[in-house]
Amino acid sequence: MAKLHGLTVLVPESRELDLFAAMLEAEGAAPLRCPLVQIMDLDDTGAAQTWLEQAIAGTFQDIIWLTGEGLRRLLPIAEQMGRREDFISALSGARNITRGPKPARALRELGLASGLAAQTPTSQGVLDALAGEDLKRRAIGVQLYPGDGAIALPAQLRARGACVWPVTPYRYASQAQNDTVAAKIRKLADGDIGLIVFTATPQIERLFDVAEKTGLRAALAAALTRTPIAVIGPVAEDMLRRHGITPALRPESSFHLKPLVRAIIAWRNA
Repeated sequence: MAKLHGLTVLVPESRELDLFAAMLEAEGAAPLRCPLVQIMDLDDTGAAQTWLEQAIAGTFQDIIWLTGEGLRRLLPIAEQMGRREDFISALSGARNITRGPKPARALRELGLASGLAAQTPTSQGVLDALAGEDLKRRAIGVQLYPGDGAIALPAQLRARGACVWPVTPYRYASQAQNDTVAAKIRKLADGDIGLIVFTATPQIERLFDVAEKTGLRAALAAALTRTPIAVIGPVAEDMLRRHGITPALRPESSFHLKPLVRAIIAWRNA
């Protein structure tokens, strides 16, 4: 019998949703998809183009990549400018600092490597990786993501004397499909879901936001105290703890989908 037979798993939308859902299905689980975050191109790419021109001009000594999606979304903008190869060449001349495995993988897709990797995939992990360095007047490009989760990083770098140029190369269409999300919250409240998985903090923020707007905040809070929760890493785990929720499981060290599935299997069969 498959190791996760009969387990209904609420799987929030992500870039790798189809892959993750297929991995769960291969183990016998029934993934239930929930459109918590949809990543969209920018309506106005002007600020991103300016940042790309600075990168191509060699302005940045370091570039901090918080997400793989950020790098991938910048590439078509550079293509539209006719500067894709110039941009990739510029990246090879800067030190690329990665917060976690996803931006490192996006760099490898371009034949590049991370010059400095955070030991913990958080903004604080990036700061810790830079702890022994003198950042005074150091030019650093920082790729951010929408929302408030990373806005403290540029301020902390500036406080250490760095010259910082941030860019947010994509947006979230987070107001779409509220009714669908509310329906999933009701299924959680009814006890119809055996496990919920979070792979990014915006998914958690979106779930609570919809619950608030649809009058389901109390029902969601009660459901999440009863329903086991898996997270892919410490950032999402910290977000849940801020809501008073302790996840049941996460990979111990490698924050990827395969170790997450293995952790779910170990939990289910414990």
